[in-house]
Amino acid sequence: MALRVGIAGYGLAGRFFHAPLLKGVGFDVVGVLTKNPERKKEAKSDFSAVEVVENIEQLLELDLDLLVVASANNAHASQAITGLKAGVPVVVEKPMGRTLKETEEIIQASKQFNTPVTTYFNRKWDSDALTIKKIINEGIIGNIFRLESRFERFREIINPESWRENQNASEGGGNLLDLQPHLLSTALDWFGPAELVSSSINSIRGGADDDTVLILKHASGVDSYLSASTIIGAPGPRIRLIGDKGALIISDLDPQESMLRNGLYPKGGVWEQSTKSKAFIHRGDEVTEYEGVNGNYAQFYTQVKEALSGGSWPVTTDEALSVAKIIELARLNSIR
Repeated sequence: MALRVGIAGYGLAGRFFHAPLLKGVGFDVVGVLTKNPERKKEAKSDFSAVEVVENIEQLLELDLDLLVVASANNAHASQAITGLKAGVPVVVEKPMGRTLKETEEIIQASKQFNTPVTTYFNRKWDSDALTIKKIINEGIIGNIFRLESRFERFREIINPESWRENQNASEGGGNLLDLQPHLLSTALDWFGPAELVSSSINSIRGGADDDTVLILKHASGVDSYLSASTIIGAPGPRIRLIGDKGALIISDLDPQESMLRNGLYPKGGVWEQSTKSKAFIHRGDEVTEYEGVNGNYAQFYTQVKEALSGGSWPVTTDEALSVAKIIELARLNSIR
């Protein structure tokens, strides 16, 4: 019998980043929490037998094996803790909490009620992330000493309908909470523990923070330069990874988000289409294409399914805490 899952929130994250992957690896989406009339219709269209409810208590009454919290950031802590208190394992969309304190409260609830929790750092299963792991293992660019990792785009005008672009940090908005968790979680996964060296957090367009740069020094010796910005007229490559024998350049984004938005999903947990980002090795004027690795976000939920049967969770609470601590310090540095 398929494992029963309820999704709290059915916007971009719930509908496109969680529901299709859950379906793809064989979960049964039995409940969706949303008060939005349009999203109620979408949930019913996507899953004809789904129960659509308007509060977390009703969702938890559906005999769930797993709760996915994919709501706005300001609801993550309360909904996750309610689920943990009910004894239901929880996946929380990133960031786990708006603050370090909220993140710690969720993890403490997990320990108190002896119920597991993990967070959705899905970019660990991007094509570029898996390709970098291959590069590190092969040693093809030698001793790696610098990472530049970016999510940059150019939007001159704030989207008035986007809470991420309009809400302040205390409400859960801004790129520091939206995009930097992706950059931080992958950098820490690739190169290990790190200290925050410098941070710049700005609101260029007058709404939520929309231009953020964090610089990390890893204990392994690598420096990471992480840029998440919505107001860059000339976006840099997604990845520039530099070693003493060459550099890896990946310019394009992993295609999975676009594919999920277009209604595709990994059937049986495997994509039928290519999910590779083009990668190139640069050695001065010499440029050669490098065979990248297919990305697969479904691996996250495949590991969740295994964890529910006693396996290890795909993202540990220590990973969530490490990211939350760096974000907290970056925020504190920006207001001094």
